[in-house]
Amino acid sequence: MAPWHRLIHATPAEVWAVLGDGDLYARWVVGTHETWERDDTWPAEGSELGYTLKLGPWTTEGRSISRICEPQDRLELEALNPLGSARIAFRTQRWGEGCLVLVDEHPLTGPATPLHNTALDTLIRWRHRRMLARLEEAVHEKAGAEEGASRAPA
Repeated sequence: MAPWHRLIHATPAEVWAVLGDGDLYARWVVGTHETWERDDTWPAEGSELGYTLKLGPWTTEGRSISRICEPQDRLELEALNPLGSARIAFRTQRWGEGCLVLVDEHPLTGPATPLHNTALDTLIRWRHRRMLARLEEAVHEKAGAEEGASRAPA
């Protein structure tokens, strides 16, 4: 297991507005550079999101399938790419004036599966730390843009 968490100074609804936005997926997921296909129902259970994955000079396409979707509380994805698959779980909960976001990832298939140990968990936690920081940036940018739009004169 490689759980990680971050306190984001936003409401669970503001965090969910980014977690559930397929167009913003590439903005905060580390290594993902663009989305190229998205089901209209994303992130409903069973919906899929296609994306370009870039690891150094290597570029390939991947896909995430929403396995569990409980808006503002829980989102579990199965990420599939040529290196294998992983289950990634996000949970949100109100924490004082903010929202605690927890993420956990488990390799399911591929070369990382037998290597799932403390060293691999350290690398995954580093990735999660960066991912949650980027998620927080996207949450604040989206909330600021929506607030600016609502204050615009009619």
